[in-house]
Amino acid sequence: MCLARFCSFALVLSLFSAVPLLAQKEKREPLTAAEIEKIREAGIDPSERVKIYTKVVEEHVATIKGLTSRKNSAARAHRLDDELQDLTALMDELGSNLDVYTDRHADIRAPLKPLSEAAQRWLSTLRALAGEAGFDLSRKEAIESGQDLADQAERLLREQTEYFNLHKDERGQDRAEPK
Repeated sequence: MCLARFCSFALVLSLFSAVPLLAQKEKREPLTAAEIEKIREAGIDPSERVKIYTKVVEEHVATIKGLTSRKNSAARAHRLDDELQDLTALMDELGSNLDVYTDRHADIRAPLKPLSEAAQRWLSTLRALAGEAGFDLSRKEAIESGQDLADQAERLLREQTEYFNLHKDERGQDRAEPK
């Protein structure tokens, strides 16, 4: 009787301890350690940080474009799904950075123009990618994120141009200083 209780208790305990392990999913990191370090170093320079993110996103789009010419397979679809999710995360992170720099009135007009142009190329690549069951949802999310980023970059470029035309003394600043 005691052995049966012990076995039942051990079984219940092992099931409860296994549930959190099943729920944990490996979180992908879309940036390499070197890219993370570059972004950290550029943290005090908004323009440089936007340039780095633009370059990193460009590299991910190039990887996706390279995968499109490969033969259709489950491994290709899985890799494309992962790359598209990473791309979406990076574009969302770049958009968040743009929001922060806009709130600070940081002058990021210089990298916004190339970003705006690049975002249109990225969207073209994503739209040209034929959807497949293995990555269609990720593709749609990447297109939405890319469109949001393109719209945001164009809007911010217009707004910043207007703002800094009115506030010429604040051109080139990393953040607005109280006066």
